[in-house]
Amino acid sequence: MKRKNLLALGLSGALMLSLAACGGGTTAQTEDKYVVGICQLAPHPALDAATQGFIDTLKEALGDKVEIREQNAGGEVPNCGTIIDGFVAEKVDLILANATPALTAAASATADIPILGTAVTNYGVALELDTTEDKVLGGNISGTSDLAPLDQQTQMLHDLFPDAKRVGLLYCSGEANSLFQVEGVKGYLEDMGYECTTYAFTDVNDLSSVTQNAVDNSDVLYIPTDNAAANNTETIANIVLPAKMPVVAGEEGICKGCGCVTLSISYYELGQITGQQAVDILTGAKKVSETPIGFDTTLDKKYNAANCEALGVTVPEDYVDIED
Repeated sequence: MKRKNLLALGLSGALMLSLAACGGGTTAQTEDKYVVGICQLAPHPALDAATQGFIDTLKEALGDKVEIREQNAGGEVPNCGTIIDGFVAEKVDLILANATPALTAAASATADIPILGTAVTNYGVALELDTTEDKVLGGNISGTSDLAPLDQQTQMLHDLFPDAKRVGLLYCSGEANSLFQVEGVKGYLEDMGYECTTYAFTDVNDLSSVTQNAVDNSDVLYIPTDNAAANNTETIANIVLPAKMPVVAGEEGICKGCGCVTLSISYYELGQITGQQAVDILTGAKKVSETPIGFDTTLDKKYNAANCEALGVTVPEDYVDIED
């Protein structure tokens, strides 16, 4: 959808008549404006950073030629559908779906408007495709993945907690991408000789009881990149910290709230990568159907200094304080 705004010509009536008499006519300059709708699942640091990186990149490249309509679902999945339906009705030029529930809502709502996802772990899992290999998907969907390599996350846990025997894998059962991560990490850990148990919570109502059960039966916990966990880190922290239970987190926001260490990507840079994809698609440089899934390849080992000190966890010198 391109919106055309008539620009005032400032021509006097006499001049207009003169032009017409000469066989000429009035002309109207037009300004193309792209309209981009953003649906973000919830307000938390990782998703906020991805959205900001996306907006900054669009604005830097397109300036006033892009109009951004940003909406937040407030952590309520049904709100994603309502927001996306509004964008489809308005016939926006492109939709940014920030987090998996926003992506699935967008995919269900339109097969025509280009959709870019961000902060989505695996597109095959999110969209129930026959493959879990993130590549060119075809159709009207592409975007960026926030998956940090699972083998490297597993190695981090092993390096820091080699004497642990039991690893609890805590995640939200409603997030398919969380299960994807948990299953991957579980396989790597079991190959290393750890005893692994999954602990799935449904929502905030059973989070405390499931977390307590995991703490009671584990030596260390792993929490993947999980929106429900990220939105409730205080609840988790209130259980794991008094119990002196270390947490290896899949992303920085969870680590900052209740974890000890993480292998972190930059969600702001992830948003920037997605923003450049949007610029290319809007300007016709690339088609969404030919755009491969993008990744932020810069990985940092980060630690929560306060939590590590409280739990007596010592990290190597190549770890960066999460507050820096």
